[in-house]
Formats: sequence, structure tokens, C-alpha cells
Amino acid sequence: MSTEIETSRAKRVLLIDDDPLQLRVRQAVLHEAGIPVDVAPTAESALAFLRSTTGDEVGTIVTDHVMPGVSGAVFVRKLREVRPGIPVIVISGMAEAEDEYEGLNVRFRTKPCPPPELIGMVKQTLLRNS
Repeated sequence: MSTEIETSRAKRVLLIDDDPLQLRVRQAVLHEAGIPVDVAPTAESALAFLRSTTGDEVGTIVTDHVMPGVSGAVFVRKLREVRPGIPVIVISGMAEAEDEYEGLNVRFRTKPCPPPELIGMVKQTLLRNS
């Protein structure tokens, strides 16, 4: 069994971050690793995107914790109502925020998250849920 992601049939990753630089960097890192990526600058736009998709095209979500409007934890609670099974990776500069995700079935990672680690976490999640 191959551990490589086949781009032609791979599920996509949805990146959510209100910081345009973080969003572009993570998008470029994952794209260079051959992982299809969609981006959303807010939790609200991410939820709208997910409501507009018909299938399970999104294989995992990578989100920031601190965002305008709603926190990552509030987003995940709303997400679980729309798409309960999508794996979520939360990347935050606030280690103490991990408690807010109790019972939400997320993988929490504090910043910094080096590119190889981000790629590894995403690939592992996509492979486990394909």
C-alpha cells in the first residue's frame, strides 16, 4: 500500500486562517507536497464553503484558533453540526487554548509548525480517512 497521496483522487484540505501570510505559506507548503488545497480567510466562509459542497471532497481541515468573529473552537462546534466526521487540525500560538477543544476530536498543535511536520500531519490524516 502506497503512503503517497495521489493528487488525481485525493481529498482536499481546507485551510482556515485570517492571517493572509500564514494562509499563503501553508497553502504553498501543502501544494508543493502535492496536496490539493482550498482556503478560507474566516470561519464563516469555511462553513459556507462546506455547506456548498455535495460530497466528502474535503478530507481534513487545518484551522487557526484565534480568528475574528469566532474562535477555532466555536468553528469546530459549528462544523460538527454540518460535517461531523471531518478530521480537524488546530494550529495555535496559545497552548492554553487546547482545553477549549475538549471532546471535539481535534488534533491540536502549537506554533511554530514547521512545513515537514504540517505535511506529515495532513498526509497522515488524509491517509487514515481515505
